[in-house]
Amino acid sequence: MTPSVDWHARYTQQARWTAPMRQYLFDRAGLASAQNVLDVGCGTGVLLSELPVFTSARCFGLDLDLVAAKQAHQHASTASITCGDGHRLPYPDRFFDAVFCHFLLLWVRSPRDLLKEMKRVTRSGGAVLALAEPDYAGRIDYPPELEPLGRWQADSLRKQGADPDAGRQLRGWFVSAGIAPIASGIMAGGWSDAPSPEERALEWAVIESDLAGQISGQDIHEIKKLDEAAWVRGARVLFVPTFYAWGRT
Repeated sequence: MTPSVDWHARYTQQARWTAPMRQYLFDRAGLASAQNVLDVGCGTGVLLSELPVFTSARCFGLDLDLVAAKQAHQHASTASITCGDGHRLPYPDRFFDAVFCHFLLLWVRSPRDLLKEMKRVTRSGGAVLALAEPDYAGRIDYPPELEPLGRWQADSLRKQGADPDAGRQLRGWFVSAGIAPIASGIMAGGWSDAPSPEERALEWAVIESDLAGQISGQDIHEIKKLDEAAWVRGARVLFVPTFYAWGRT
């Protein structure tokens, strides 16, 4: 049986991965002095719930998924949550001091148009930030017997309508949307300890959900055993280049 995915736990996990860069970018963008801030594609409200650490601004969140938007209201009860499409943001021009997204643009039909909308609702001199977009074409899986896993996941993302190579396109999307990037790059990768069993279980719940019906259960089971063994002996390397970009309007 394919494990069900606790998406709030998954989004919380992703937020931990990107926390140092996010803190740096929020500081550079001046969130501390912002009055209105928008999280586009807010999911279950993980980033919204932490925003009071960075700013006293009024916080807004938008997500296309009604279930996720309802959870966001629970996890970030002081934020104003809307269920809607980021390609048609239901906010007036130049209303926000900062607008950001996190692991979103790879999933949308037109990243450039969505960034244009983010720019439209941002005041002159305000900040537009894409905090994290992965690039599976640059993924590293080691030892070599684990390399198929990255290809399988990239293929699964394409079949789900996502662009697994979004990261490398991010800066170009900003420029084509009329946002001159102040900074863009790749988050550093580093490991001090192997992920906890709980972290690995969550990761594999997502993998198995992605690959169900595409890769045989036996093949998934075998590569999962190889993955576990590599972590145990300290040989596992898993790196997905994750890009960021931000600019001012």
